[in-house]
Amino acid sequence: MPRVRRRVLVRLDTAPAAARHAAIRVLGVEPAADDTLAGPLFGDVDPVSRLHVDCSPDGAGTLVRLEAGFALQVPYFGWFVRLLAWFAAPRALRHAAARLRADVTGEFPPEALRRSRLLPPVTFTAEEAARVAAIAAVGALANFGGALLTQNGDAVTRTFDRSDQALGLALALIRVGVLVSLIASALSDRWGRRRMILVCLSGMCVMNAFTAAAPSFEAFAGAQLLTRALVNATLVVAAVAAVEEAPEGARAFAFSMYGLAIGVGFAAAVVLLPLADLGDQGWRLAFAVSALSVVLLPGIARNLRETRRFTRLVARTRRRGRLLEPFDRRYGGRFVLLGLVAFLGNVFSAPSGQLMNRYLTKIHDFSNSQVALFRGVTAGLPGFAGLILGGRLAESRGRRPVAIVGLIIASLFQMVFFLGDGALLWLMPTIAIVATACAGLAVGTMGGELFPTEARGTSNGFLLVCGVTGSVTGLLLATRLAHLVGGLGPGIALCAVAPLVAALFVVPRLPETRARTLDEISPSEV
Repeated sequence: MPRVRRRVLVRLDTAPAAARHAAIRVLGVEPAADDTLAGPLFGDVDPVSRLHVDCSPDGAGTLVRLEAGFALQVPYFGWFVRLLAWFAAPRALRHAAARLRADVTGEFPPEALRRSRLLPPVTFTAEEAARVAAIAAVGALANFGGALLTQNGDAVTRTFDRSDQALGLALALIRVGVLVSLIASALSDRWGRRRMILVCLSGMCVMNAFTAAAPSFEAFAGAQLLTRALVNATLVVAAVAAVEEAPEGARAFAFSMYGLAIGVGFAAAVVLLPLADLGDQGWRLAFAVSALSVVLLPGIARNLRETRRFTRLVARTRRRGRLLEPFDRRYGGRFVLLGLVAFLGNVFSAPSGQLMNRYLTKIHDFSNSQVALFRGVTAGLPGFAGLILGGRLAESRGRRPVAIVGLIIASLFQMVFFLGDGALLWLMPTIAIVATACAGLAVGTMGGELFPTEARGTSNGFLLVCGVTGSVTGLLLATRLAHLVGGLGPGIALCAVAPLVAALFVVPRLPETRARTLDEISPSEV
């Protein structure tokens, strides 16, 4: 029997044989090997969630047991998929019981069951689910390795006795590695998504091993320059693969699942943050854990497959991966708009994320353990909720409105966080992270949708350059403004003007991609 089970019992005033016939006729179930009845729980929208019906005598009537099960095997994140099915099942079981009772009693049947908001908007095959799950696992490992710098920056500066300005400068210089990310992303259009993902993920583990043993702040920054470059390349190429592997009508949903996995990686980095409280060198343990994740790569390699779109492109042509393809007349306007959104958004998100721990420890006297608790409460579950909500809204309402509203809410509420105190410290970022997740998912999905397969990796590599340029600008601007406006908090808050400009004047000019096929949005030109 499937491992996920929910059960509803219903008593019918009819013989067991008649109840069985009614279930077959009304619920679409068929006799199974164990003499029970089995069929899809949610109908055609999700054929892998199963409904099992058992009819047994109960006095003069029949006791019908309706049981939900989920049999699809998904690597790495099967527990999460089963959890979604577990929450969605009771509603479907109650609807099935009502339909069966109405048929036996001759009453009007209930209205058709609406698709659960926890389920994808269209059906994933077993192969599609496994492919997206493997890509999500890549995102989790990569973001875990990359988030350690953000979480441990303050501890590192204390170890090497460096200032806020030195940290801001190092974080800015580390982003020069985006040039390596651009090359790797462009090569994914030539060599394939799978190969570049595995190469970059392996390199990240090696560089975090060097980071764990760094003898100086300069050595630490140099190792993290390459780490960040490889992490960014991995995340960009994996995001492209997630969009390419998703069925039509569920690209934003697949991207939200990928985003959830990235969030798991970030959460793992936060969980390890208290290691920095073990002593001046405690932060090195977290980087060592990331380096040891190299042992997981053989399993990742077995489950990761080349995307089918890229495979078809390779069979059709060798003309792919041209460096200037994103600036082609047909797609250049889209690139400029998305590049502006990436730049302006990161002017605020980079200092807000990278310097938050420093702000909490220095301005509000948080310990590293308190920062970990704060991040978990304000960014953990709210971030996951935001990604699920964003995926549904982007599919039902459109990418563009979700991005606009999300950017505005996130910017305003996070600005108040850096200017406030007390309860505002906990409330404002909680709301902001939900809005940030929605906006980031909508914009990220469009980044994969608005360019053809032969240039999707290259274009997203250039968009990464735009985003990193915005990050460098924001980090330098925030640390400089801190000296002029009376503190790190107000300096970061002023940077929120940039994403507000993006939301009001740039995003509305992007084409809407909801309810359109990928080949319709960005047809291949080769």
